[in-house]
Amino acid sequence: MDRLQLPKLNFWLAFIFIISLLPVLLMNFSELKSFSSSLLSLHTIFLSILIEALPFVLIGILIAGFIQIFITEEHIERWIPKNTLLAVVMSCFVGALFPACECGIVPIVRRLIAKGVPIHAAIGFMLTGPLINPIVILSTYMAFGNNLKIASLRMLIGFVIAIVVALLVSLFFKGSQFKNSVALQPVAKDDKQTSFITKLINTCKHAVDEFFDVGKYLIIGAFLAAFVQTYVSTKALVEIGDGVSSSILVMMGLAFILSLCSEADAFIGASFSSLFSTHSILAFLIFGPMIDLKNTIMLISVFRLKFVLWLVAFVAIVVYVSLFILSPYL
Repeated sequence: MDRLQLPKLNFWLAFIFIISLLPVLLMNFSELKSFSSSLLSLHTIFLSILIEALPFVLIGILIAGFIQIFITEEHIERWIPKNTLLAVVMSCFVGALFPACECGIVPIVRRLIAKGVPIHAAIGFMLTGPLINPIVILSTYMAFGNNLKIASLRMLIGFVIAIVVALLVSLFFKGSQFKNSVALQPVAKDDKQTSFITKLINTCKHAVDEFFDVGKYLIIGAFLAAFVQTYVSTKALVEIGDGVSSSILVMMGLAFILSLCSEADAFIGASFSSLFSTHSILAFLIFGPMIDLKNTIMLISVFRLKFVLWLVAFVAIVVYVSLFILSPYL
């Protein structure tokens, strides 16, 4: 591990330790019992989000390290179609087969773009990966009582929305859209002379660097999501969602705030079935895996703020308009 990374590790470990210890310390003061209770809830939600997301982030950074070492720009140029529509559709199909969480996929997309994948194709991959991969579809099917309709609608509508958003990105944005501060390590050109074991070691080194680059933003995003869940009343939001339009917006807002892992969000979505109609539940199931609070923080760490804001706007508008139009038929 690079010695420069050790202060970063110590800082974030100390941050987690202090957050974890605060509720225990405050519970010794009876006059702060109410505040301590909410802080304990914050602490619990924060750690649950972090523990849920970390395995997928680790998988993502290992794949990113593999791409960095084993995949060359020549491979990318050979595999990605020149036609924008074909590139988007192909990337969405690959994402649909790829079992990744919305937070674990950010390092992969970062590395793919650095290798030469067009921004629109990378976004198509990023949007479909967490949304309609086989694990997510199976969990959706089980969460809704073996209801094939919800799982199929989530897959089909989500796939079309991902294509539309990626095409919108292709119209308005070119280039990598990386922040100027994002530094990506080049790969040595003499890879043919490098042994397989050396490549594996280099993959692990790149994965460690990627973890320290992205991990701190996961911690910040998880903490903000836990803070919002603790102190923002979801009951008040649910009470707003009476009409077709407002119910879609409320469920999209809940999906963004709750920042659930896409492999588990269907079980939470199913709990709202008695309160909201099918189109609103689908808004929750489709919007959340594409864009949520912790995912947005991680995207801001890699991409330009203007690009991230427009991406969030594209996803929100396309999801809302699509489900509003389809609501009479669902």
